[in-house]
Amino acid sequence: MTVPGEPPLAGTLTLPDATGPVPAVLLASGSGPVDRDSDHPRARLGVTRALAHALAAGGLASLRYDKRGVGGTPGDWRRAGLHDNVDDLARAHDLLAARPEVDGDRVLLAGHSEGALLAAAVAARGVPVAGVVLLSASATPGDELLRWQARQIGPTLPAPVRGLLRLLRTDLEARVAANHERIRATTTDVARVGGVRVNARWTREFLDHDPRTDLARLAVPVLAVTGSKDLQVRPGDLAVVAAAVPGPVETHLVPDLTHTLRRQPGPASLRAYRGELRRPVDPEVLAVVVAWCRRTSTVPFPS
Repeated sequence: MTVPGEPPLAGTLTLPDATGPVPAVLLASGSGPVDRDSDHPRARLGVTRALAHALAAGGLASLRYDKRGVGGTPGDWRRAGLHDNVDDLARAHDLLAARPEVDGDRVLLAGHSEGALLAAAVAARGVPVAGVVLLSASATPGDELLRWQARQIGPTLPAPVRGLLRLLRTDLEARVAANHERIRATTTDVARVGGVRVNARWTREFLDHDPRTDLARLAVPVLAVTGSKDLQVRPGDLAVVAAAVPGPVETHLVPDLTHTLRRQPGPASLRAYRGELRRPVDPEVLAVVVAWCRRTSTVPFPS
């Protein structure tokens, strides 16, 4: 199916084996050139695909879509800003809520990684949703989060790379911060940093984005799930979510879970992602999300 607007978003509506209008969940994927299944050219995460199938088995419909410039959606993902992605999710919500197969009063949002930020932003606008699911969600301002990521990832790099950084006296966090300042100085959608074309507008908007502002506006129920071995968002941000959201909040810190929503034995490391992605999304996470969405979708909107 296609979400109308500019650009039109190509997506998949997945329906359960049930009669009558059913509750539905709008699914938002992570950052970059990611398709409706949460698959990236270099990493097939499959998060939203797994969620859609699990939700259908639990009696809920879902809609997921290709981001700009990916799959069946036209455009250039490098020219899309963070706020463009929020607008796209809001458009998809309107289409999903109007579908005859869907109970428009029981539509929830569920996002993974950047998708969680988008879901919180759409709900914070006052778009009528029954609840919000935040998977691997950050509650840290963007510039601070990216510096934190550099501190976490540095020690997990291969030994030869760490040795080269020491030899060159390169501070990874300082280098990341310097690149951010170069990007902040740009005014174009796309820019070259270190010889690489980057999505400059998205990065500028992400650096300035404080998720706590949107979280503080969420009066609907919220489920937040993060892994204890997530190197891309702070596991401790679950406490920030719980403190910031004025509505009902349920949080889960899942042992050994990484940002890919798979379990990882041993020390947390990005190098293990390749092996992780050969396995399915963690079934416990899927079960928690489906059970929560089933419970929450029976609750009427607050007046």
